[in-house]
Amino acid sequence: MLNVGDSSRQPNLAVAVSLCRVFCRLIAGGNLKEPNRATEQEKIIVAWLKERCQEYQKALLDIIREADPSSQITAFTLCMRIVSARAMHLPGSETQVWSTGFFKGVFEALIETEDGDSLRSEFVEKYVKEYEDVRYYTFQQISTYAAGERPSQVLDRLISILSQCDSVPRPDHEFTNFYIKQEKKETGQKNPLLSVNAHKKRAQDAWLAVLRNNLSETQRKSLLRIMSHTIAPWFNRPELLMDFLTDSYNVGGSTSLLALSGLFYLIQEKNLDYPQFYTKLYSLLDSDLLHSKHRSRFFRLMNTFLASTHLPATLVASFIKRLSRLALNAPPTAIVAIVPFIYNLFKNHPTCTFMLHRVVRDEEWKAELEAEGMDDPFDPDEPDPTLTDAIESSLWEIETLQSHYHPNVAAIARIISEQFTKPMYNLEDFLDYTYQGMLLAELGVEEKPTFKKAPVVEFHIPKRIFTDRLLEEDNGVDTAPGSLVRKLWDFPSAPAS
Repeated sequence: MLNVGDSSRQPNLAVAVSLCRVFCRLIAGGNLKEPNRATEQEKIIVAWLKERCQEYQKALLDIIREADPSSQITAFTLCMRIVSARAMHLPGSETQVWSTGFFKGVFEALIETEDGDSLRSEFVEKYVKEYEDVRYYTFQQISTYAAGERPSQVLDRLISILSQCDSVPRPDHEFTNFYIKQEKKETGQKNPLLSVNAHKKRAQDAWLAVLRNNLSETQRKSLLRIMSHTIAPWFNRPELLMDFLTDSYNVGGSTSLLALSGLFYLIQEKNLDYPQFYTKLYSLLDSDLLHSKHRSRFFRLMNTFLASTHLPATLVASFIKRLSRLALNAPPTAIVAIVPFIYNLFKNHPTCTFMLHRVVRDEEWKAELEAEGMDDPFDPDEPDPTLTDAIESSLWEIETLQSHYHPNVAAIARIISEQFTKPMYNLEDFLDYTYQGMLLAELGVEEKPTFKKAPVVEFHIPKRIFTDRLLEEDNGVDTAPGSLVRKLWDFPSAPAS
């Protein structure tokens, strides 16, 4: 009747809407449950109605899986009406219809349909974000569904739905907007739909199920980008993110960079024990980092990680030396951020200033240094930043940059050789430099190609170019610019009109 099995024909939505009204009225009237003292005939009728209702529900799910987007949305709306009718009018079935009943099948069809982007967007915007009970049970369905291994495209859909649920209820939030009207429970019974902790627990379980699945590298990176502002706020126990973050941090490359902020949050706020944190952070400093699109993000985080004055001077000196060495082959846009960053580290850790100025008191050694020079004691191949001997080295690399071909880089490198009178540099002023920005600054223009000062087109505006115009003002003598051209060629004046 609904033309569901015939792929060549559109589903009969008018019939589907009419049947939805019929079954909703039957459910509301109690016709799908047996009376207390039902006769055999009444039992047969109720069983027959239940079978027809099950067939109708299955047909709606088939439309969601196979039909065009417009038909999918209509069928989904009818499904939600059936869910509402069952939850409201069948005693004791509210939790069942959401958890293991019809809504479970609706959710699975919604996720598994291939051409369902419009449908999933409709579901999130008009149901998940709008109704707090729908969001609660959606979290529950995701945690159950993602418990098993799922294909990559299905995980993308689950992540998309979860990431759009970024409005975390505050501790004093009152839940009032429900798809199914909530009745007061008997004394002593708590309704989980009215509890902030219960909602966060459901979201936490949903995210954990996704994080523990077989994620691709792209999915892992996208999750790390939203970790601190979208995922972590839902967790009653943020330490449960430890395994995911430490595994991501150990991957290396850009994945480690993205895992930094979440991992440091756990170390700082939840006392996570990660003794190799700075060793791993030191290993991330390579030439690829300075060409990475995550460079600015990394420097912001590293500025936080190295801000503590309780860090060993040998460790901080290793970071300073590694950055200085990398700056030799770094792009100009990275160097203009590295030098102020090193300056700030010296201000925070004055013990490291031995790398800038060290007085040699042994006369023999001083004479030997002046005659033969010295080898750099810094060991760039040592993975432990406390054992590199960087504190015994110097910043000859920064002095080399003072002769850089780019004048802006050379100028900013000279701040290391001057008096440290400035308290600190604002790192944000240097992190987002680009080649385009440096070129526009060199040309004296702003982001929009508008000159700050109008260029001079002509120093002296001539009285005449080719003709003898206004020659009488010069007493008949042509001394204006261009006189030689006018002598060589005869340009007759235009005839008077």
